[in-house]
Amino acid sequence: MIEFNAIDNGFEAWVGRDILRVECVGTGLRVRAGGQGQIRDNPFSALDGAARPGDNRITVDDRSAAIEVGLIRCEASVVTSHGDPKFEIRLQFVERRTGRVLLRETRAHFAGPGARSFHRTGSDSWRAEVCFEGCEGERIVGMGQRQHGLLSQYGCVLELAHRNGEVSIPFAISSRGYGFLWNCPATGRAEFGRSLVRWTADTADYLDYWITAGSPAEILSAFREITGAAPEFPDWALGLWQSRLRYASQTEVLEVADGYATRDLPLSAIVVDFFHWTRQGEWRFDPRYWPDPAAMVGTLAERGVRTVVSIWPTVHPAASSADRMAQQGWLLETADGDLYSRSFIDVSAEGSETTRVHFYDATNADAAAHVMDLVCEGYLRHGITSFWLDACEPELLPFRPEHVRIGGLPATACLSAYPAQHIAAFHAAMTAAGEESPVLLCRSAWIGSHRHGCLLWSGDIPSTFEAMRAQLPAGLNAGLSGIGWWTTDTGGFYDGRIDCPVFRELLLRWFQWSVFTPVLRLHGFRVAAEAAEQDGHEFAIAGAENELWSYGPEVYDLLCRQLRVRLALKPYLKWLFSEYAATGIPPMRPMFLAFPDESAMWDLADQYMFGSQLLVAPVMVQGEDSRTVLFPQDTSWECLWTEQCVDGGERLTVAAPIDRIPVFVRRDGGQPDRGLDVTALRSALGQGGARLTG
Repeated sequence: MIEFNAIDNGFEAWVGRDILRVECVGTGLRVRAGGQGQIRDNPFSALDGAARPGDNRITVDDRSAAIEVGLIRCEASVVTSHGDPKFEIRLQFVERRTGRVLLRETRAHFAGPGARSFHRTGSDSWRAEVCFEGCEGERIVGMGQRQHGLLSQYGCVLELAHRNGEVSIPFAISSRGYGFLWNCPATGRAEFGRSLVRWTADTADYLDYWITAGSPAEILSAFREITGAAPEFPDWALGLWQSRLRYASQTEVLEVADGYATRDLPLSAIVVDFFHWTRQGEWRFDPRYWPDPAAMVGTLAERGVRTVVSIWPTVHPAASSADRMAQQGWLLETADGDLYSRSFIDVSAEGSETTRVHFYDATNADAAAHVMDLVCEGYLRHGITSFWLDACEPELLPFRPEHVRIGGLPATACLSAYPAQHIAAFHAAMTAAGEESPVLLCRSAWIGSHRHGCLLWSGDIPSTFEAMRAQLPAGLNAGLSGIGWWTTDTGGFYDGRIDCPVFRELLLRWFQWSVFTPVLRLHGFRVAAEAAEQDGHEFAIAGAENELWSYGPEVYDLLCRQLRVRLALKPYLKWLFSEYAATGIPPMRPMFLAFPDESAMWDLADQYMFGSQLLVAPVMVQGEDSRTVLFPQDTSWECLWTEQCVDGGERLTVAAPIDRIPVFVRRDGGQPDRGLDVTALRSALGQGGARLTG
């Protein structure tokens, strides 16, 4: 039996005991399906509470239903074979203005199952999937942050799970004119094939997704409407963030800050990395090396430097909080009911060793409240309100989520939501403490994390040109997934030899590029010549220096010139962040976001727009002193550094000497200045010497 019914704001369709519901949410459509006569709850839904629109049209009859809102129309119809109805309903989504089909459900095989299906994987667990027709040549962008080096996900099979460097935010934008949000926190897969597009949840007895239509900019605006707006970015964070693995004491942090002050090098933040603590899970400074954190924070604040502290969600079995957290059920468990633990290093006065650590359950409100109490006692009372939330995937090693339970559920059902819950708890605690716009540097995120001050960084990547090239499309796709606050470890994280000419070239090129990214942050595990051959856990104790002056006078001078450029960019950066908060358009933008009708713009993964005014083309190949740049049609440009004028529609080879990367200012379209001072930028790069003021 098949039945269609109109409901408030949408329609329902019944096929036997299976139910399908389509409702208007924002300027898009939410589709949910379930078996056994009900649509079950979606834990940690990103759409619960999202605004429902009033401007929609719904039609229903015995054999079909349709609903339209914004720029999209959904059509539901009974599948027929030789004139006879099957017990199956399929959906297709159409662009309202043109009638063009955007996305259509299909079977993976003619023999079934249907486009929407549930497969029993155990006595009380199910796997869910939905299939759509593939489209030759389609570009699929977004989907979080990936390390495969591709801008388009077309042809890719993506794991819907978080890893170090891999952030799964299942929101895709298609060159065909639709945006698709997989509203499910389960682990799974997204397959973007030529013949078939398939979304799979490993553990779910429901389907839940949202779809909208429009240009890329319109889609991002619609996504922002349903998932929330990012806060305003604070002025203090616009300059240089200084970090390395790691500053081992309060004295060392203050010495580095003194080094910047005596050189007149403005600094926005200095980051205190891991193992500043007593035990993981106590969330406080080790007084042996940090005797007066409040005094340190105060001294830095007087110089205009923000203190940022690394916090992990891990709990050492010997931590003072461990027994209580275990007794209260606040730690992640295995499927057998034991405490989950993973191997990690532990640092003490005697050196380092391997130990086991647990993870607190960020989805448990009482557990999160307990952790926030400890964080406030251990850090907030010293004046620290900015944090680096490391390993917040959480980093399960080995990655076997089927053996872990979170909040009483299999991790395969809800693991993707963990970092979002973790970030939200910190944001709420810091906001309650009076921090107007908390900034949380995070290694992972999920749908909606942007509204909680999430500054995503690209994880522990190698110090290689190859890794650097992968970060540009990773950052662009993160922005297209809602995360506009984004950064990298400038220079890469692993194995940067401070005396190696190739690494110094890499650092220069990476720093030049980072100047034109949302956040300029210098971090990494640097290796000195005498330690280059060492192995083991030495990195946990301290890496080599990583300050601007750590790489010789020539590199130092060039880095200082680039820092001047960053300082001159601040008014423009403020505009870009405000625009992102208001519209959902990220500061770093793929070329097609500004020029969606030019097919060639969808394929550019090595140049981008920084706001509406700057075209940035980083040098990401060792030894290159020139590179090609493709300029959009019907535009005009001027080289930021040389004032050379360029007409659009051309692919040109442009100079890229070691002291700068190609950057072009748009000179058409009548855009307002928006804080971009071209004269100041040119002057900043051209100044000689190494000392800065202001």
